[in-house]
Formats: sequence, C-alpha cells, structure tokens
Amino acid sequence: MSEPATVIAIHLAEVESGPVHAVDSVEAVAGAGLRGDRYFEPGAKPAEQLTLVESEELEALAADAGIEFAPGESRRQLTTRGVRLNPLVGRRFRVGEVECLGIELCEPCSHLQKLTAREGLMRAFAHKAGLNAEILSGGEIAVGAVIEPLD
Repeated sequence: MSEPATVIAIHLAEVESGPVHAVDSVEAVAGAGLRGDRYFEPGAKPAEQLTLVESEELEALAADAGIEFAPGESRRQLTTRGVRLNPLVGRRFRVGEVECLGIELCEPCSHLQKLTAREGLMRAFAHKAGLNAEILSGGEIAVGAVIEPLD
C-alpha cells in the first residue's frame, strides 16, 4: 500500500525576495493566501494565494541537472510528496482541511534564477516547478497534511 500524498514542509517569506523560514503549520485564508507570507493580501489574485512544489521534482532536478536547493529555496510555500501537481491544474483538491483550486503551473522565472544563482534553472525546471492555487476555503495547513483531489 502506498503512502498518502502529504505536505512535507512549509516555507514562508515575510517580504518579497526576503529569506524563507520553515513553519510547522500556517493559516490559509480563502481569497487572501497564507497568513504571514509575502503574498498574503485580502483579494489576492487566485494564482498568487498558494504555491506548491513536488519534492520528487526537486530531487530529479538535483540528479538530472545538478541543481540542488536547500529546503524552501525553491520559494514555493508547500513542498509535497506523493502527489503529481501538474494534473491538478483546473481541479479542486484538499490540503488537510483547506479546499483549493489548481490555477496554473508555477513556472520558474528569471527572478528565481537570479535569487538562487542557478544557471540553467529556467530550462531544467520548466513545467516541473510546481502549482499555483487558489484557496477556496480557509483553515490550517500543517506539515503532514494529506493532499487529495476532490473531483
């Protein structure tokens, strides 16, 4: 029997381009984002409320392209294990008690490449860098929270 899909880490940054820090849990607010994060804002655009990345893709990036990230350095808020995120675009899913909607792939950008000083990151991480999601119903997200598609 396979392990359930879960959140294995949560990282927040208080200001844009600022350092990230790990937390054990965070409050997700519908229509606003994760409380305490740089993108938290009531009325935030759906694609800017929550970001997720697969730990498996970070491991593959290190193995295949030699680009390694320290925990949280990918600048995604939730790091997952055991779930493919790309198929969640356009689908509802739950992270613990929080209902979300996958909006679009969270593609690597030149800003991330500059912040991390990883040449070739944009090409090597294209279509593998995670998911932007809207928070539909709020609640707590904690490390260990189960991730499950709803439709």
